[in-house]
Amino acid sequence: AFIGTSNVIERDGRTFTVRPEKIDHFETVRRARDGRLAQDLDHTPVEHDRLDIVGDDKLVMEHVVFEGYAPHKVPIIVEILTDNNNRTAPEIRVLFKKGGQLGAPGSNKFLFDHVGLVEAHHADAAADIEAAAIEAGAQNVEPLSHAENDDIPEGTAGARFITERADLHSVSQWLAANGWTVVTSELGYIAKSFPELTGEQRAHAGEFLQTLEDHDDVHRVWAAIR
Repeated sequence: AFIGTSNVIERDGRTFTVRPEKIDHFETVRRARDGRLAQDLDHTPVEHDRLDIVGDDKLVMEHVVFEGYAPHKVPIIVEILTDNNNRTAPEIRVLFKKGGQLGAPGSNKFLFDHVGLVEAHHADAAADIEAAAIEAGAQNVEPLSHAENDDIPEGTAGARFITERADLHSVSQWLAANGWTVVTSELGYIAKSFPELTGEQRAHAGEFLQTLEDHDDVHRVWAAIR
């Protein structure tokens, strides 16, 4: 459940971290709905389930997953949190028509690994991130800088820990108990391979991805792009 202004939603063993800039949007939607429940949109090529978000009033949010391609055949997965898929789905379809290609459920998920992702930082800039990954039980780790995530303070050791989905919570707990500040803990998708793109193609695809990100109901965009 989503309580107050916390930015973590947990449901059925899954964790969703709502970006801070989306919190006000969800709160505004919740207050405006007057108890109306979202309805499913038939014939839309997406995968979805429901999340009960609790605040002053109860709000049913749908977690909707779109699969498709950005320009230049870049595979993408778009996660949506919406109170009304009847409104959101057509809007997302319109965005895809501006340069992307919307696929059916399962059309490109096999191109990604579905994993747990924990982003964290340690005050000691010399902290051994590989040792921490092993101790925490993560499957892999990579450095994470302030330029990549502005929640990672400059002068600290930043890292992205990749976990098995079932291990996400335990890895986050170990890090938090051992000097790490966890800024993100969620399930996500990591591309298995990346298409070769020119600088111009990468910029073009990036503009399309940013258009998706700018939609209020878009929670995450996962793309096979470096």
